[in-house]
Amino acid sequence: MTNAKYESLVTQIKICVQCDLSKTRKQAVPGEGSLNSKIMFIGEAPGASEDAEGKPFVGPAGKVLNEMLQSIGLTREQVYITNIVKCRPPNNRDPNPQEIDRCWKYLEEQMSIIDPEIIVTLGRHSLGNFFPGELISRVRGKPRRWKNRTIFPVYHPAATLHNPRLRPALQEDFQNISSLISNFNSDIDAKTSKDQEDLQLSLEFNTNHTSTPKEPSDTQQKVSKNIKQQRLI
Repeated sequence: MTNAKYESLVTQIKICVQCDLSKTRKQAVPGEGSLNSKIMFIGEAPGASEDAEGKPFVGPAGKVLNEMLQSIGLTREQVYITNIVKCRPPNNRDPNPQEIDRCWKYLEEQMSIIDPEIIVTLGRHSLGNFFPGELISRVRGKPRRWKNRTIFPVYHPAATLHNPRLRPALQEDFQNISSLISNFNSDIDAKTSKDQEDLQLSLEFNTNHTSTPKEPSDTQQKVSKNIKQQRLI
């Protein structure tokens, strides 16, 4: 069902004509990556390379993003990457409020389908759509909560191309992303271990107090399903 919903959403984005960007784009750029990942990277809008290929972050900024992911042992295929706006604004100008408003519902649906635990906002424009008025230079690298998700702001990879002095800060923030992932996975592993112990004790109790083995109850089956919950990466 999730894949069907996602494919339907992709189709909607590709044929969208709800703002004037549809008149100047070559193609829409829905996003790509793992639908099972619990970490989502959100930029501002596609550039020329993305407009040509229909994929997010495939130009020079994408190369930087790939390098940052590789530095913490991840690949693009393990995460999900998208933008606030799905079509390239002419001459790479900033998206206007109407364009953002028309596209926001698509991003909300992506977040609903993928259900990320961590959202990494790439750059000040992406950050501003979650926390209006915040300065990226002040809040970068500091996780905060937004609608039961963790938002982790970082500089846009393209910013390091214009100002190489920002690259160490971006590298540092990605190392902190790695720590966030490790902490989340540790919590999942601890909960999984506890649930497995509880389930085993429950099954042993049933076996010891009945003459014939019983099938696991609905509650036990739910616990068994929960202990298989996915780690972040």
